[in-house]
Amino acid sequence: MNELGYLSIDVDNHYYEPLDAFTRHLPKEFRRRGVQIMKDGRHSVAVIGERVNHFIPNPTFDPIIEPGCLDLMFRGQVPEGVDPVSLMKVEELDLRPEYQNRDARLKVLAGQQLESIFLFPTFGCGVEEALKKDIPATMASLHAFNLWLDEDWGFDRPDHHVYAAPMISLADPVAAAAEVDFVLERGARLVHVRPAPVPGEVKPRSLGHPDHDPVWARLAEAGVPVAFHLGDSGYLTISAMWGGKENFEGFGFTDPFDKIVTDDRAIHDTIASLIVHGVFTRHPGLRVASIENGSEWVHRLAKRLRKLANQYPRAFAADPVQELREHVWVAPYYEEDVKRLAGVIGVERILFGSDWPHGEGLETPVSYAKDLSPLNSDDDIEKVMRTNALEYLGVPVPSVAR
Repeated sequence: MNELGYLSIDVDNHYYEPLDAFTRHLPKEFRRRGVQIMKDGRHSVAVIGERVNHFIPNPTFDPIIEPGCLDLMFRGQVPEGVDPVSLMKVEELDLRPEYQNRDARLKVLAGQQLESIFLFPTFGCGVEEALKKDIPATMASLHAFNLWLDEDWGFDRPDHHVYAAPMISLADPVAAAAEVDFVLERGARLVHVRPAPVPGEVKPRSLGHPDHDPVWARLAEAGVPVAFHLGDSGYLTISAMWGGKENFEGFGFTDPFDKIVTDDRAIHDTIASLIVHGVFTRHPGLRVASIENGSEWVHRLAKRLRKLANQYPRAFAADPVQELREHVWVAPYYEEDVKRLAGVIGVERILFGSDWPHGEGLETPVSYAKDLSPLNSDDDIEKVMRTNALEYLGVPVPSVAR
């Protein structure tokens, strides 16, 4: 079959949204309040909530960055004297139909030695933050997006090769529960929730606020897990406190200090809110995963949870570190210490994600197996490359004969 002896499951794949992904099914009354793509001379710009948005500076994705071309930069292995910017390569979108077409993507999977992929947005990861002050527009826009996603990629297809994750905003708790019911009825096998405080009409809320229990209860009962994928979590407000920029700009100038003060705080705080505010205690069947957020935050969170449990034992109905190990799966960055991560949460909770076809991901997804060489055995590598994803999904996926 291949040198691994099995087909892998990649939990971090992306599509590039067409221009009508958020507008094809958006009600007319939200057209100006939601996502608009407008011409600015020869270029197209995204206008979200009637403000120009730079989360994705080129919303047409044409040209688009080549998969994995920034690998050396993210590994910290750029040769001396080489400008990291020179590593970026682009290609015409028309040359890669698999970025926007499901049938074309299925053909690519066979050549990539992948059994299944989890699919996440690219442009869509910045929409909820941009609309957080207009909750009705947020809910309408994400519902329209989910209609498009099911139409073009499909939540539930019998081949089980593509798991497209609908986006759920908790900003309106009643509408959020209705949206979960909607995507579950359509056959969704996982859902995507932004790793961030929940926007509110009066003030933000924790993900562990009791108002959100109907959503967690529905997902736990259905056995459908939650994925927290990297996106615009609004944490650049911390950078702004230090004089930095407040709004995310993809591929714009980056002050390294912005990275230091924000880094992986959003996912750290997201998982902490679920544990400290009792979500897993109230909903013991809930499974969640951190996708494309790295794994260094896991060590800090486990250390802090352990200390707090000793200081405030009455605040925790269960061992918080054990809840982390039982309920949370993590897809680390390929350059991180996977053996150290296994020592904290167990190898059974580590997932393989390539971030394909993004430039900061891997050119060849299954090459990630080489980065798993520090693990103890081929069985552990297979857990990361395939079987852990099956346990996370909790749904039958066709097994592959050796």
